[in-house]
Amino acid sequence: MSDLTKLTIAGARDKLRAGEVTSAELTEACLTAIEGADALNAFVHKTPEIAMEQARRADARIAGGDAPDMCGIPLGIKDLFCTRGVPSQAASRILEGFRPEYESTVSQKLFDAGSVMLGKLNMDEFAMGSSNETSVYGNAVNPWRRGNDDTALTPGGSSGGSAAAVAADLCLAATGTDTGGSIRQPAAFTGITGIKPTYGRCSRWGIVAFASSLDQAGPMTKDVRDAAIMLQAMCGHDPKDSTSADLAVPDFEAALTGDIRGKKIGIPREYRMDGMPAEIEKLWADGTAMMKDAGAEIVDISLPHTKYALPAYYVIAPAEASSNLARYDGVRFGRRAKLAQGDGVTEMYEKTRAEGFGHEVQRRVMVGTYVLSAGFYDAYYNRARKVRSLIKKDFDDVFANGVDAILTPATPSAAFGLGEMSEADPVQMYLNDVFTVTVNLAGLPGISVPAGLDKQGLPLGLQLIGRPWEEADLLNTAYALESAAGYVSKPGKWW
Repeated sequence: MSDLTKLTIAGARDKLRAGEVTSAELTEACLTAIEGADALNAFVHKTPEIAMEQARRADARIAGGDAPDMCGIPLGIKDLFCTRGVPSQAASRILEGFRPEYESTVSQKLFDAGSVMLGKLNMDEFAMGSSNETSVYGNAVNPWRRGNDDTALTPGGSSGGSAAAVAADLCLAATGTDTGGSIRQPAAFTGITGIKPTYGRCSRWGIVAFASSLDQAGPMTKDVRDAAIMLQAMCGHDPKDSTSADLAVPDFEAALTGDIRGKKIGIPREYRMDGMPAEIEKLWADGTAMMKDAGAEIVDISLPHTKYALPAYYVIAPAEASSNLARYDGVRFGRRAKLAQGDGVTEMYEKTRAEGFGHEVQRRVMVGTYVLSAGFYDAYYNRARKVRSLIKKDFDDVFANGVDAILTPATPSAAFGLGEMSEADPVQMYLNDVFTVTVNLAGLPGISVPAGLDKQGLPLGLQLIGRPWEEADLLNTAYALESAAGYVSKPGKWW
């Protein structure tokens, strides 16, 4: 593999500006790496012709002095983002053959800034999953291994392809989406950085919807500086998205001073779960000590409604999914089942959805439809919405008392083996989101930073949760944590 693919966004930007490398050379190196990494199943729709054309245009912009920070940077785009003329399936059979005639706002912003699209990345079907095992393309595979064990590990979900591609240096960065932890959990599992910005900071227009009040796009990168650079390009008000915030986007990279002296870092007592692995406990304690050594004040805090977060999330998210996925019916776009003579529109709906949706999507649609039904709307959905308000108030109260950021584990364990969590017990899989779903329910920004390795040599991440709209401050706190942790580990090449 060429060392060019190991560059960070910041490193590549500097070399491109200095004329030490061209975007075309960088893109060719990434395309070669992708061709040799089919075992990871990270890239599912490769776009080399588009990539090289974009790279040539980027080189012309750089030569002309008109080069934003992301100009010439090769990226992977999660399959949830609609990309004009390129298959955009959300990893589902029901969208087979769908090639949008439009571009998602986030990917358009990146392309307007001169970024290069290498291809579309694997993910859980409709972003529903924590292990990238629900994809119509098959499992994405984590480039990490447990010591000398050859067991294939999950890269996390739903942005598993994005995480695997960045960790394996197939691209310099990737887009992800986060509905309940789908950027932060895979980032932690693969030893990279992933930030979910405040709800409304990035437009959702052109991103296939899972749960509209929870979904948010964000960057998945090799370090915090790269996250700041890429997030800057992705953010901004979009009149096509009614939930997009009309707020100025600060210079996130300029905020990275690493100085957190006097900052208050909250440690929530409710996140100390029964049965938490000793390695996660130690990582959290070490991260707390790093923050204190950097000059921050550590304060114990309470988020009393945390224990209700998972049940509330797994009512609200399936309810919104049930509503959003009603549009996939075989009539307008995507796959349509073959019909028998005499079949009517009802049979078309039933057969198309039965063969087009995978088991996890079917499960969530059924749960969502159930909790929205007349007899159960108040008992489940309305009650979950009330709990969501209480969870948000918990955070509001903590931030009102002067806390600047909250430090927690990102995941309850390191990456587990593909197939190790039985589909017969989906709740076991849902517990992977225990530290992340509160952030989505409250609409807050959260970032996962790699901070160490477990005894089997697998990466572990810490999560920082910030005040709404203060991603710049959150990124700076994460930068301080990253600097203190000194994490530099990479997976050994086996694929």
